[in-house]
Amino acid sequence: MSTMTAAQLAAAIPKAELHIHIEGSLEPELIFALAQRNGLNLPYASVDALREAYAFTNLQSFLDIYYAGASVLLHEADFHDMAWAYFLRAKADNVVHTELFFDPQTHTARGVPMATVVRGLASACARAQAELGISAALILCFLRHLSEEDAFATLEAALPYREHFIGVGLDSSEVGHPPSKFSRVFARCRALGLHVVAHAGEEGPPAYIWEALNDLQTERIDHGVRSLEDPVLVAELAKRRTPLTVCPLSNLKLCVVNDLKDHPMKRLLDAGLCATVNSDDPAYFGGYMNANFVQTVEALGLSRDDVITLARNSFEASFVSEARRAELMAALDGTIAA
Repeated sequence: MSTMTAAQLAAAIPKAELHIHIEGSLEPELIFALAQRNGLNLPYASVDALREAYAFTNLQSFLDIYYAGASVLLHEADFHDMAWAYFLRAKADNVVHTELFFDPQTHTARGVPMATVVRGLASACARAQAELGISAALILCFLRHLSEEDAFATLEAALPYREHFIGVGLDSSEVGHPPSKFSRVFARCRALGLHVVAHAGEEGPPAYIWEALNDLQTERIDHGVRSLEDPVLVAELAKRRTPLTVCPLSNLKLCVVNDLKDHPMKRLLDAGLCATVNSDDPAYFGGYMNANFVQTVEALGLSRDDVITLARNSFEASFVSEARRAELMAALDGTIAA
């Protein structure tokens, strides 16, 4: 692959995706198909009308339509089909390992049982391994605009299905909902042996990243792009080798940056941080893994070495066994050498 450009290499090499909200992979076509299957009426006349509504000015305006889209998910088969559609796209983008975020409170609040959500997603993960060779795991996310008590109740409801998820995260509206709001439930999750991650430093300040690190003791920071505003924080993240799961097209779509050429990815790499590329909510933000990777490479003029570093970082940051990590790294090395 030595003759490939950096962008071509980014598309071709194996990679892991660590920041994907599975509900955010619901394409308008599938939303309409599931609505029809489940006898639901949507407040949009057509697939095109729904797609046109995907014009966001900030995180909240996106979340409003995101929750509306999720309303079509009622049965195990719906969750399975949603995840399977994502896995097919991941396979096309040479994603070989993925850790999917899911938001049970979005569904249980509508009367959908926890078992329906988890089993539907878990069956798709097992199928992805069997049919596509993609290793996949689930991370249960708490909605931060709700109370910590609600998060505790969600955790307890999920524990009978503990074998199906590897960790917990924290997502939804960031501003006004600091990570420290959830320090007790995260302590409980750590005691249970779950991996812990949290969204911080997307729209929220660097102080939220400090809280995620110190109050929640998170192993990864989801987004984290505003860390660059605090040099002491950057040094700490570099020292700890704390991964950042960065989502470039999401940052662009939600106006965290006004132009991809202004994206901080290159500065994060140059600062020695373990930054990774991810798609966040790809149906809504204009692209899956390779679209994020390739467009970022082209906008920032990233080198082949930068591309390889980002792919290596994705495997380093993954919650996989050491044997699986070695396997993933070897596959990457083999692809580069080919």
